[in-house]
Amino acid sequence: MFLTLRATLEEADRLQPETRDVPLSELMAALARGALMGARGNSGVILSQMVRGLARAADGRWELDAETLAAGLDEAARLAYQAVANPREGTMLTVAREAAAAVRELVASGERDLTTLVTAAAERARETVERTPEMLSVLAEAGVVDAGGQGIWVVLDAIARYLRGEPLEQAPALAPAHVQRDWLSATQEMHAAEPSLYGYCTQFLVGGQGLDAEAIRSLLEKLGDSVVAVGDERLVRVHVHTNDPGGAIRIGTDAGELLEVRIENIRQQAGQFFQLQESLQPPVAVVAVAPGDGLAQTLRSLGAVVVSGGPTMNPSARQLLEAIEAAPAQEVIVLPNDKNIVLTAEQAAGMSGKRVKVLHTVTVPQGIAALLAFGPSRDLEENARAMEEAAASVRTIEVTRSIRDVRIGDLQVREGDYIALVDGELKVKAESAEAALRGALDTLDGSEGLLTLYYGADVKEAQAQALAESLQQERPGLEVEVVYGGQPHYPYLASLE
Repeated sequence: MFLTLRATLEEADRLQPETRDVPLSELMAALARGALMGARGNSGVILSQMVRGLARAADGRWELDAETLAAGLDEAARLAYQAVANPREGTMLTVAREAAAAVRELVASGERDLTTLVTAAAERARETVERTPEMLSVLAEAGVVDAGGQGIWVVLDAIARYLRGEPLEQAPALAPAHVQRDWLSATQEMHAAEPSLYGYCTQFLVGGQGLDAEAIRSLLEKLGDSVVAVGDERLVRVHVHTNDPGGAIRIGTDAGELLEVRIENIRQQAGQFFQLQESLQPPVAVVAVAPGDGLAQTLRSLGAVVVSGGPTMNPSARQLLEAIEAAPAQEVIVLPNDKNIVLTAEQAAGMSGKRVKVLHTVTVPQGIAALLAFGPSRDLEENARAMEEAAASVRTIEVTRSIRDVRIGDLQVREGDYIALVDGELKVKAESAEAALRGALDTLDGSEGLLTLYYGADVKEAQAQALAESLQQERPGLEVEVVYGGQPHYPYLASLE
């Protein structure tokens, strides 16, 4: 998909838009031409059809508006489905369709802001990618999401970030909510059990007059799978997995003139990939529990296999055991990140055939600090010591609301009061979550250091940013970093270092 996008943009650069005004229709036509000419792989060819769909909607338009965007994404999804001989749900096709639906629904409700619309498309794409293992069993068995679908999300997310004026950081990898197996070994087993996945990846570009992409696709379906044939009467881009690449090429030469041919041995590529991935696997893996999607993403970005759970939704021993078995190493460190999960984690560790060590991290900030201290080249015991020391160095603040009346020492708390716990101990009650956090900082003499503020599912980003700015104004020696946590029940979690 990257190579396809690069070819797409190279074609647009030839228009020299920096020196003249270019109508949307001309720009999109160039993008579609570049995508078709430069499409690589199955996902790249499908992506080229999506660009073509956007170009069709832009025909005759000078600039992009909400209706054109909605129509373009709908057409992009339609052409993507049309390009594949046997479309399946749980792939990039589903992601494209759902992203289009998100925009269509907003436009129908009266929304016209392009930034809002693209952001909604990106968010729906992300949600759909995370659900792809639920739709496609082969993904669930391997414990991964659909790669092409993730590519669609990365593109939409980058566009949304650009429109919002945000930095285009490297997109984080998405992962399914429930990892069932070690994806590497599962994928190897799948390839060994399903020889139809092997063969030659055969791609070519045919030029001529009166070409019929559907007729070419129909002939190729008799030779293999992953068949895609797209284009128009003058150019057709072909992709097929087959054990008879010569036969596929003959179909192309019978239809027209071959302009480009690429044949790759899939079996050889798969073997090289597995060898490379195995050589890159660390000797020790980490499993961590997270109570929110933002916290889960943070933990994944640090290399952990993540299990959903936390207060009021503790994972079972079976769920933790599945994650331990799915972790790509024979030695595993488990970070429960909640005092009520420690014993369950130890039970799961005892049920595993792997060598497992459970660290007694009782808050997510402790778990994140521990992961930051993880060393891929260190053994289990060395990592455990370093991670325990890092976890112990962090002070944790948890802000929530009391679910009952309680008196602790001189502190009388009523049901519904905002409260702050410092390292697990109730220290402050207040009328707002922000006031509770300030009070907790006062108990820690939090006038300097680094405060990482993880805001919850019910807190707006702007609200969290405003709190961070005011804290820094009140405490000039305090640096505050705001991170989306997405945790329920806790408006704010914070770590002070």
